[in-house]
Amino acid sequence: MKTSSITRLLLWVSIFAFSLSSCRKEDEIIPSTEEQGGKPEPAGPIKGFFLLNEANMGSNKATLDYYDYTTAFYTRNIYTERNPNVVKELGDVGNDLQIHGSRLYAVINVSGLIEVMDVRTAKHIGKLSIPNCRYIAFKDGFAYVSSYAGPVKIDPNARLGYVAKVDTATLKVVAECPVGYQPEELLIQGDKLYVANSGGYRAPNYDKTISIIDLKTFTEEKQVDVAINLHRLQLDNYGKIWASSRGDYKGVPSRLFVFDPKTERVTKTLEVACSNMALSGDSLFVYSSEWSYLTGKNTISYTVIDTKKQEVIDRNFIKDGTDKEIQLPYGLAINSEQGELYLTDAQDYVHPGQLHCYDLKTGRRKWSVQTGDIPAHFAFTRYELQPLKPATPQQ
Repeated sequence: MKTSSITRLLLWVSIFAFSLSSCRKEDEIIPSTEEQGGKPEPAGPIKGFFLLNEANMGSNKATLDYYDYTTAFYTRNIYTERNPNVVKELGDVGNDLQIHGSRLYAVINVSGLIEVMDVRTAKHIGKLSIPNCRYIAFKDGFAYVSSYAGPVKIDPNARLGYVAKVDTATLKVVAECPVGYQPEELLIQGDKLYVANSGGYRAPNYDKTISIIDLKTFTEEKQVDVAINLHRLQLDNYGKIWASSRGDYKGVPSRLFVFDPKTERVTKTLEVACSNMALSGDSLFVYSSEWSYLTGKNTISYTVIDTKKQEVIDRNFIKDGTDKEIQLPYGLAINSEQGELYLTDAQDYVHPGQLHCYDLKTGRRKWSVQTGDIPAHFAFTRYELQPLKPATPQQ
């Protein structure tokens, strides 16, 4: 079943009925599986990474994978075995994954919860409920979570979203700050929180603003116009924020914008489509799988931007021709210490995806492994993941 890469907001609604037919039994524990990735090597500061697989809406199949640099083993679906007593496991549609301190936070969008795990064991610590939650960021003992606030539903009258402030010690929401419509990725710089408002549920009347929140008072200072249907935010080494717009999938294309927090305005627009981006030094690696209703197909690109000069320096960071084997790029991450770029392929959204590891300098693929459904979100860890202890036999 081939599907377009139109924004996941619309895709979830269109394939919901199909996904329900693929739900597994609630009491079924699917064991983890291992696959050799790269070559075993001495562990550096970063011991490995977690990968959150989104899975289709309604399937309740969000899963967590792990790659160990020392053994070079990629292990699929580690959460299930390590948390056999957690009802419905990770839940429905994983949307973000971050490490803060010794905890791993998974944002589960449709289930409306944040799953909190011990980063050393991937075992459940707790969870909190935030409706239609999207992305998470941290500062000074608090987590900040963007929320669409309303149900998962295309609605021209969809309500304003908000950012929830969470005490990481108690895992309780202590405050909420209204922002724009359907807020997406958020970014913290100093005492300011920047939020990309998409308005995705209200198409074609998209939002086009970045909300600026004062963290000292936790109030929205202002909204600044940038472009319609904003999604990603990335802070560079010069204090500038790179913001991506998904456009309207018709006449308004996806673009990248440079936003200056000091002047609170857009200082440059680059004619580069962007679905996701990752920074290494001054190089911003960007991929796009831009769907168009006009052509009925995706336009895929792999671009590198010099953030100091604010200009494109490479139109394809994959140098060995293996980009032709990737059906639908979906997740992107860089480990500069390891000199590797990781790119996932969601393929048809229904079957297991692929993870590809590339040499960051040469752009040549080093290894590939199979993932869960719709591999998307990475979190690099400086803690060693402890092996799963065998169950104690009952007397």
